[in-house]
Amino acid sequence: MLTAAAKSNGPTLTQVIPPTKRGNYVTAVASLGDDVFVLRLHSHRIEVYMYDATSFTLQRHIVVPGLHCPLGLAACAYHKCLYVSDSAYHSIHRAELSDGQAVKKWSVAARGPRGLSVNEAHNVVVVCHEACKILEYTTHGELVREISLQARVADPWHAVQLSSDHYVVSEKTSPGVVSVVGVDGQVVCQYPPSQTADVGKISAPMSLAVAKNGDILVADSENDRLILIHSSLSYAEELILPIDGKIRGTSGFCLDDSRDRLYIGENSGKYGVLVFGNLFDFTTKW
Repeated sequence: MLTAAAKSNGPTLTQVIPPTKRGNYVTAVASLGDDVFVLRLHSHRIEVYMYDATSFTLQRHIVVPGLHCPLGLAACAYHKCLYVSDSAYHSIHRAELSDGQAVKKWSVAARGPRGLSVNEAHNVVVVCHEACKILEYTTHGELVREISLQARVADPWHAVQLSSDHYVVSEKTSPGVVSVVGVDGQVVCQYPPSQTADVGKISAPMSLAVAKNGDILVADSENDRLILIHSSLSYAEELILPIDGKIRGTSGFCLDDSRDRLYIGENSGKYGVLVFGNLFDFTTKW
């Protein structure tokens, strides 16, 4: 698994993608192939960076008209598009990657859309924190599933559907909680399983990613770190990355298993995106 510091040939910081404008922090990061997409608060443009064998360079912007408060970003390889959530206007925008000007928008069926992900059916999954719901839409904006989360789930931020058809959900609370819920909205299990956590108190967990082996990576945003939680949600450890000092805010990140890359957007400090390579093989030691 992802115990970076223990390996001599462990992860390396390969590049820092600098901000195009200071004072506008990263809220979400997505990737597709060698392209990286960066979403910033109060911006109606998505930055598109391309890897050219040695570094990432800014190639273009995708303009999303009317975007006000973007909090979620997801890329879909099957439909070759990006999805962006707008928490202020309770909507999702879909941008064609073959034509950055082709943008579709639809209103979601609940208030406060935040984190986005794409499931195995190539549909977009959105968490609506004000309504405490998970919604699933087709790429054309047709509602497929609506899940009302039970009272044990508070202030949900991001959800990823698992192969079991359950969902792992981050709850932006303090102390923070990561839950696995069923399609009926009932909690199956939670981390931490008790008041004592292996990594201490998690505070305001936000973005999630699920590794190939089922382990869960979560942004512990107020503690400026990433936590790796076992797929059973029974124990966890901090992901130690080779940088000087701490990551300055970890609200948005993206894991690319196929290319062995991790992209972490900063929401404080220099507002850049840290790119890590040579991460791990996701062979758990647990």
